Parts: sequence; C-alpha cells; structure tokens
Amino acid sequence: MSKKGVLLVNLGTPDSPSTADVRKYLREFLMDPLVIDINPVSRALLVKGIIVPTRGPKSAKLYQAIWDEKTGSPLLYYSELQQKLLQEKLGDEYVVELGMRYQSPSIASALQRLKDALIYDIVVIPLFPQYASASTGSVYDKVMELVQRWPTKPTIRFINSFHDDALMIETFADNAKKYKPETYDQVLFSFHGLPQRQLVKADHTHNTCLKSADCCQTLTDANRYCYSAQSHHTAKLIAEKLHIPKEKYIVCFQSRLGNDPWVQPYTIDIIHKMATEGKKRLLVLCPAFVADCLETVYEVPVEYGTEFKKLGGEEVQLVESLNDSPKFIEALAKMARG
Repeated sequence: MSKKGVLLVNLGTPDSPSTADVRKYLREFLMDPLVIDINPVSRALLVKGIIVPTRGPKSAKLYQAIWDEKTGSPLLYYSELQQKLLQEKLGDEYVVELGMRYQSPSIASALQRLKDALIYDIVVIPLFPQYASASTGSVYDKVMELVQRWPTKPTIRFINSFHDDALMIETFADNAKKYKPETYDQVLFSFHGLPQRQLVKADHTHNTCLKSADCCQTLTDANRYCYSAQSHHTAKLIAEKLHIPKEKYIVCFQSRLGNDPWVQPYTIDIIHKMATEGKKRLLVLCPAFVADCLETVYEVPVEYGTEFKKLGGEEVQLVESLNDSPKFIEALAKMARG
C-alpha cells in the first residue's frame, strides 16, 4: 500500500541571528502580498526602503537574545521536534515533512521530498491554530503554486484551522495549570496581531466585521473565517477548561507593525492598563503559536515584563507553547489521519 504524506508548515525563522540573515528573512516575509496587502510598488518601497534597513539590526539583536548556541532558533527546534514526534506517532504508513513558509527548510524542498518518495496523497497542516489569509492562506497559495508545476498532481487536503481542537485546548490549559492561574491578578490571552483591513476582507457578508464593538466575541457562520473571532473562541475554550471567569481574562493582540489600525486591544495597552489599575501579577498565554519563538519567549516576558515592572507591576509570567507536548502531537496525528 502506498504511503501518505504529511506536510507541516510553520512561518519561518532567519538562518542565523546575523543582521544579514534577519534582513533576508524579513524581506521574503514582508514582501508576501498576503502579509502586507497593499499595491506592489508601495509594498516594495516600504519593505525594502524602510522596514528591512531599519528593523533588520534591531530584530537581529532580539534573535541573538533567544538564539541557543546548540539548538539555534527555538521555532525551528520545536518545529523539527514536532515533525520527528509526529513521524514516530504515525509510523511507517506516513512520511512527515516540515517546511517553512519563509526561509529554510522551504516548502519547495519538503514537497520535493514527498514527490521523490512517490507520495500522491498529502495532507498539509499549516501550524497556525486560527485562520488568517496572511498565514494559513499564504501557505495554501504557496503549496498550490508549486504543485501546479508537477506533471501529475497529487491529492491534497488542507487543514484550514484548528482553533477549537480539544487536545490543543487541553495542552494550553495543562501548561497554564502549572502556574496556578487563580493566584494571578489577571490572565491575558495574547494573540499575534493582524491589520484590521485583513479582517474586513475576510467578511464574506460585507456587513459583519467591525460593525459593532462585540462582533468578534462569538463565533458564528458570518464570522467563521475571522481571525479575531477564532482567537476569542480559542481563549474562551481554554478559560473554561481552567475555570477562569470572564472578568479574570482579557483577549489582546501583540506584534503590531506600522501605523495602520490592527486588531485591538493591543497587548501593550492592556499591560499599561493593568499597571494603572494596580494589578501586580499577570499570566500570559499565546495560543496563536504552537511553538515558542521570538514573539513568546522574548516579547512577552522581556519586553512586556520590563514595561510592566517600570509601571509598578511585579511579574509577567509566560505560559509555554505546545512545543513537544504528547497531546498536541496526538492532535496533529488525528488531523493527518482525517
């Protein structure tokens, strides 16, 4: 019987924390028309003329702070570990490959390995729990762009999102339990940010997105592809698992880029608000990330933690991501099997 293929895809990471490699990564990432969705000329001027030259050296210093001497990038380390563990879980009937949407290992190289192994039945799992055109959608486009060149097209199935996957929810809850959430003044669910215009584009009804202050609070047929609505739903399910009442947790969004309005509230604004209200200890979960990376291990405990302490707070505790959790590997296996 022929084997089946699984392609895991995460966002990507620079090949090294050097300024040159970080600039190379940023250039490829930010030139994706689904990431910065403006006209091509403006995007090129913005990315190549402003963002990459100025942000490259700053980002390189941040990557240097999290880069492990032996294992390198935490995102790549955990992604490769997830690939290895999933291969072991699925056994010899499957071939599991890993590709990064940007940089190495590339999606092209991963697909080529599946092709060379004579795999004609492939499930693609973008490792983004919540759907967004700039992440999951971009993976769809890249895979199909590459496969359309093949003389024989394989059967391909995509996992659209897994924002409500029970095992994923359990894993985040299990990780949080170790810190005793009930002992913290507030729990923050901090998701990666997204420009508001991209939420509006995902509104197929054209009369739901941002039409009310609470349009993302409940997941419905009208907003089922809304990144913010899926994020709120993920947070709600984890909070229920942890028995955290609504008033004790806040959904917010980090990593804003540029001056255009992004999904709100911004995590940094919530950090300020919590300090102003006299809160001393914050527990932060980042359920948009299945593997720890720059946005989790540096942005939350270091950047936000330092800012919170400056304002009178005492602690910002990060809850680690899914990483090599057996429950998450089982969740991936279930997705792969279909």
